Amino acid sequence: MIEATTPEQRAALIEAGRLLFARPCTFFHAAQRLDQLPPTGRPEIAFCGRSNVGKSSLVNALTGQKALARVSHTPGRTRQLNFFDLAGRLTLVDMPGYGYAQASKSVKADWQGLMFDFLRGRPTLRRVFLLLDARIETKAGDRAAMELLNDAAVAFQIVLTKADDAKPYWLEKRRAEAEALARSHTAGHPLVIVTSAETGLGIPELRAEMAALAA
Repeated sequence: MIEATTPEQRAALIEAGRLLFARPCTFFHAAQRLDQLPPTGRPEIAFCGRSNVGKSSLVNALTGQKALARVSHTPGRTRQLNFFDLAGRLTLVDMPGYGYAQASKSVKADWQGLMFDFLRGRPTLRRVFLLLDARIETKAGDRAAMELLNDAAVAFQIVLTKADDAKPYWLEKRRAEAEALARSHTAGHPLVIVTSAETGLGIPELRAEMAALAA
């Protein structure tokens, strides 16, 4: 949305994002099974990515809260969908990480089944932000997640994380690759957002994208 606007409209969207995320964001529900999901209501956006991609750090940076989403030092620890209420206008969903090497095959299969059923059956889910680590190449699990989202007909947008720790030439290479991957999927959003939870890079733009999806 942002890339198609005039500078004035873009500035207005950035401000709308700032104002939205200046309001309270609180955890309200967790679900490990489909029958535990909360009722649908306000628009939802979800964060999806590898276990060590920095999802929790990004959620905390977006909301300006250091401990809203739990940052684990053990990749793959989160096994549930965590729901956060943002000002009564948007629900943020922190999805379990995928691709953790030490996870058993049964756990990985359960993750795929639960995530597909959630994605396919959630009418209020407006977009999934698929997080890719800017420092390393795209993994097979990332590509599988894109296929899962595409098959579920859920719009997804790629967000590169940890950009502060990537060399400029490599970062541009990763951005170009991510844009090509998005274009190769019907459900992919063309705009790739480069972020850093440490420096705040890309946080205003990501907030603006989310504000445009809020009630």
